[in-house]
Amino acid sequence: MSYKIVADSCCEFPEGYLSNERIEIVPLSLQVGDYHIQDDEDFDQAEFLKRVAECPDCPKSSCPSPERFMEAYRTEAEHVWVITLTSRLSGTYNSAVLGKNLYEEKYGPKQIYVVDSKSACCGETQIAYKIMELEEQGLPFETIVEQIEKFRDEMETYFVLDNLETLRKNGRLSNVKALVASTLSIKPVMGADDGVIVQRGQSVGMKKALAKMVGLMVSEVKDQEGKILLISHCNAPERARQVKDMLMEKGRFKECRIMNTRGVGSMYANDGGIVVTA
Repeated sequence: MSYKIVADSCCEFPEGYLSNERIEIVPLSLQVGDYHIQDDEDFDQAEFLKRVAECPDCPKSSCPSPERFMEAYRTEAEHVWVITLTSRLSGTYNSAVLGKNLYEEKYGPKQIYVVDSKSACCGETQIAYKIMELEEQGLPFETIVEQIEKFRDEMETYFVLDNLETLRKNGRLSNVKALVASTLSIKPVMGADDGVIVQRGQSVGMKKALAKMVGLMVSEVKDQEGKILLISHCNAPERARQVKDMLMEKGRFKECRIMNTRGVGSMYANDGGIVVTA
């Protein structure tokens, strides 16, 4: 069956994937003070991080309109898979669902499934890879839906950030003591619990926090031999490679791929942030 994957712009893909006609990215909008941009192929991470560092106001994002998603669903592909960042952080999931409703009101029924990733960044990419794998097996739409929901619910997301201010100011850290962490140079190791950010541990300094995150992953992630590790980093390629080396040495993972964050991921992770999913 023919298929198309529609993802919001928090989803990262390695170079080459975005030229795939089966993939379309629907961009969120970003705002830093008076600076407004679309999180699209023209996103300049260095310029964005510079403006964030210089602006006293917290950066913000706006989700795409339902109409924008509806247009992405206009395709000859028989199956349309839509992947959004967790609905607990953004209204993008709801917008994508409304877009499906608008599409079907205007054009009639279509096999469209909107996946709330309950994650972000490379967590969305994990789901996209899984959809491609299942589609290439020629499985029925309903079977893929069931397997994707199971895969999503079993997926683990971990992250360590140098700077928690964007998450804190946008009200996303109700379960993490961001102010204390910032004051004492304590770096929380965080994860996702049903799409909500939770604190999994903490260490003094980034290096120790990353080591703790690696330890948690090695001890908690099941069936490692069949899993691909994905790492999203915000302007921290060397740090990402160090995390990869530790995980591949201590764990039993199949392989590991590293990607730089797009705009939304850069906004929330901030300069130096690391996100890992398996």
